[in-house]
Amino acid sequence: MKKAKVLLIEDDAEISRLTAMYLEAEGYCVTAIDDGSLAIESIKKLMPDLIVLDLMLPGMSGIEVCKSVRQFYDKPILVFTACDDDISEVSLLRLGADDYLVKPLKPHVLVARIEALTRRINKVDSKDEANQVIEINNQQVFCRGTRLDLTNAEFEMLKILIEYEGEVISRDECCQALRGIDYDFSNRSIDMRISGLRKKLGDDQMPYQIITTVRNKGYKLIND
Repeated sequence: MKKAKVLLIEDDAEISRLTAMYLEAEGYCVTAIDDGSLAIESIKKLMPDLIVLDLMLPGMSGIEVCKSVRQFYDKPILVFTACDDDISEVSLLRLGADDYLVKPLKPHVLVARIEALTRRINKVDSKDEANQVIEINNQQVFCRGTRLDLTNAEFEMLKILIEYEGEVISRDECCQALRGIDYDFSNRSIDMRISGLRKKLGDDQMPYQIITTVRNKGYKLIND
């Protein structure tokens, strides 16, 4: 299977070199640039399958890049940040980022996050959109053609369900996918997100048709 094309935008030469090395060892095709002012044109020219973007860049900040490219680019963006306090997770999602990692990077975590993001987009691209109940386009969610107003929490929950579409995903797996092993997350918060999504999808009456409950196992998204 052909690996994704990755555009790496990072001004620290050593981090850029090591990151590219990690990804190329996994079979990814990596193009690296070190200046935010080059980002927009590079993205338009290369149209990568995924962007790895540092927040602190010369020329144009990663925040500005992320906001600008979301006008024409709808594939995953993974952000690097030097500190959790630099910008909140909610703010990153509102800017259009799909995920983020805090430096110093752990190679196996980086590769795993990229694989998850590319798997998610490949699954969506491979489906016949005409038969889909739910579609995500440029961070906007549509259900049978009607745009939904989701909270950030609901949106992130929906992306996880789409990633595992047609498969059962447990509450524990949802917790880990949403926050990672460094965060404390409860089953109750998962249930609340599911409940909110069901109401906005018009699927809040049993038997559920879109987000089904598999007893003692978890949830499953039926998107056709």
